[in-house]
Amino acid sequence: MHCAQKITENIYWIGSNDWTTERFENLFPIPNGVSYNSYFIDDEKTCVVDSVDAEIREEYFDNLVHLLNGRDLDYIVVNHMEPDHCQTLLETIERYPNVKMVGNATTFRMFEQFYRTPKPDNYHQVKEGDTIDLGKHKLVSYTMPMVHWPEVTATFEQTTCTLFFAYLFGTFGTINGNIFADQADFRLTFEEETRRYYTNIVGKYGPQVQNAIRKLGALEIKNIAPLHGPIWRTPETIEYIFHKYLHWSSYTAEKKGVVIAFGSMYGNTRDIAQQVAKQLSFRGVEDIKIYDVSKTNPSYIISDAWKYTHMVCLAPTYNLNLYLTMENFIHELKALNFQNHKVSIIGNHSWASAAMKSMVAHFTEDFKNMEIVGEPLDIKSSLKEEDLPLIEKLADDIKASLDETVIFHAKL
Repeated sequence: MHCAQKITENIYWIGSNDWTTERFENLFPIPNGVSYNSYFIDDEKTCVVDSVDAEIREEYFDNLVHLLNGRDLDYIVVNHMEPDHCQTLLETIERYPNVKMVGNATTFRMFEQFYRTPKPDNYHQVKEGDTIDLGKHKLVSYTMPMVHWPEVTATFEQTTCTLFFAYLFGTFGTINGNIFADQADFRLTFEEETRRYYTNIVGKYGPQVQNAIRKLGALEIKNIAPLHGPIWRTPETIEYIFHKYLHWSSYTAEKKGVVIAFGSMYGNTRDIAQQVAKQLSFRGVEDIKIYDVSKTNPSYIISDAWKYTHMVCLAPTYNLNLYLTMENFIHELKALNFQNHKVSIIGNHSWASAAMKSMVAHFTEDFKNMEIVGEPLDIKSSLKEEDLPLIEKLADDIKASLDETVIFHAKL
């Protein structure tokens, strides 16, 4: 049964929700599911903007058939070739063999790589600034290379001032009837999962995101239609999501606070982490988050590491190296180009010290603009009374650093 919803004049959402997939890209837990968004423009020429994942194939085609009402499909715009947006693309072309597939040269190359079925007669290649006239609606293409993938484009519909963008302005989580961000408390409902989505999927490409946002800043945008999550249609919500993405892409913290990330084999390093948190609390630090890197999916820790100014990493030596789950966590931070934050380090060992030295080396050699706060500590086996002054001194140093830290807010 079709379930399309109108966005604005003759533009409809024809996506749906996925509650089945447990991990996005088989990496990131999505306990609240995810939406796959596709859009239909009803004009003299008919147009779909991006297709969807096979998980919602039936809903997508039900919506499309209903809105076409017996007409042919003239265009399908492909802003992004990742399979969760293109697993129904080949079938769409085969159902509507006269359709023109709008993309760039990289789009078509990736299409042939994934689906092994070249469709050169259907290709309609566009470059920066090219326009497609549908009748009342005019689509302008903007290239956005490496905003996650090299072929990515944004499409701006001039009549309704609607921006269709591949991987910016999206979020994890389903659309629960209300497809617009302003139909909910969007900060409470979307902010945490939007940050987790951005930092883990697009976070590596901050400079490209900054360039894209500044390019789009010259447009009069009244609606933002992303590929995941709600549609942003009010001045307040559009300003909010623009500034959030501009801030996150600068790699600077949003808020003063401390993320404590620990790995622990038998609970001794966990005890140290809790002692650090207690000492910080005694000094008036309010925003403290503690995570076990062996239990919590890194995507959640990374999101909070991006959010808060300070981080404390604690781990034991294991096989004469850094404890593997901490090694993996730091590797993921590095892969995402994490920078401009402050970190404190505590290692633990019983006979050969490696963890503390390894973490110091990582944060001084592998990252940009990372400040190590306090003297790195190396505890032997378990926390003892004689170690407490060291923990207290580290807590003093972190509190002093927090007090000195200034939060900068990016501007368009």
